[in-house]
Amino acid sequence: MICNNCSHKCDIPEGSSGICHARSCRNGAIVCDNYGHVTSLALDPIEKKPLARFYPGSKILSTGSYGCNMHCMWCQNDSISRGYVDSEVLSPQELVDIALNTRERGNIGIAYTYNEPSVGYEFVRDCAILAKEHDLVNVCVTNGMLDSHRFCELLSYIDAYNIDLKTGIASKYEDIGGDIDLIERNIESAHRAGKHVELTTLVVPDFNDDIDDFKRIINFIAALDRMIPLHITRFFPAGDMKDVPPTKLQILYDLKQIAEEKLKYVYLGNV
Repeated sequence: MICNNCSHKCDIPEGSSGICHARSCRNGAIVCDNYGHVTSLALDPIEKKPLARFYPGSKILSTGSYGCNMHCMWCQNDSISRGYVDSEVLSPQELVDIALNTRERGNIGIAYTYNEPSVGYEFVRDCAILAKEHDLVNVCVTNGMLDSHRFCELLSYIDAYNIDLKTGIASKYEDIGGDIDLIERNIESAHRAGKHVELTTLVVPDFNDDIDDFKRIINFIAALDRMIPLHITRFFPAGDMKDVPPTKLQILYDLKQIAEEKLKYVYLGNV
């Protein structure tokens, strides 16, 4: 059975899962196995998503599940991205109720984050629809790999995105299970739809820390809209790269200077 949730189009045998570990084939149908499975739940500053120019100073209920459709060696959330982990099961109504009950603590809505939220598309969709009915904002922190049709379906309910733009080179994206054309197309769709969009590039040693790669990222963003905020974040040892030292600060400063030649809003993270 073909899963059409992302560009991998996994052909999943009965009783097995796709590469995201969150979707499987059961009784001849594709099932979202992580539906309602919440591994992380926290009231975070909006800036932590990171979103620098969307309701600054506010807080947002942040939730995550398990699974991911990419395999970045440096994953900072590998404990939940690579398969099932113990979790609490919540219905969309229960999650929205928690969001409503934290309004008095400054909460403005729900952020779908931590793992890759799009592998649990159905749960994100159902929660986002219900959240909008209660005037809560929806934020999606994503790698941008959701199937374009589904991405556009979700646009009606998502208010803001932070989308990873990991590299400007297609072959490098392929090495980690990504599709640069799909990701850039989804970024463009969100921007055209008038959604608040911010982008993040985690600078990883010997992967995307060269200037030519970075300039491709900047040129793509600038051609779309120089007002789109870019977060340049520092790698710290994680995932399968625990023995690799953090990104040198000078590299981040140099890349920020390059980005500021074409972009209005550039932020450094993890420094």
